[in-house]
Amino acid sequence: EVHLVESGGGLVQAGGSLRLSCAASGFNLDDYMIGWFRQAPGKEREGVSCISLSDTTTHYHDSVKGRFTISTDNAKNTVSLQMNSLKPEDTAVYYCAAGRMHGSNWYVDLFYDSWGQGTQVTVSS
Repeated sequence: EVHLVESGGGLVQAGGSLRLSCAASGFNLDDYMIGWFRQAPGKEREGVSCISLSDTTTHYHDSVKGRFTISTDNAKNTVSLQMNSLKPEDTAVYYCAAGRMHGSNWYVDLFYDSWGQGTQVTVSS
């Protein structure tokens, strides 16, 4: 079983930056995709970004392309999401998740079987 712990959320003004981290532990992490999802009040959870721990292929939601960058450290036990040029509409609880799936399904939360506890990101206008 994969265990995930997020950190790095907070309050920032529009245009600012935050860096989220997801510490992962478990069995055969190389087989996994690590995704970041977010859920704003009254909205459905949506996939923000994902990275394959086997080949570091990345995916991004269109709304964050060019602003967010997902990466992993050499040991592949921490996945970070650098968020720049933040907008009020980025406000949400952000979750990291682990799963094994084809890359084309990275944004489908049903394919992820381990989730972190979530971290709040609030962007003020």
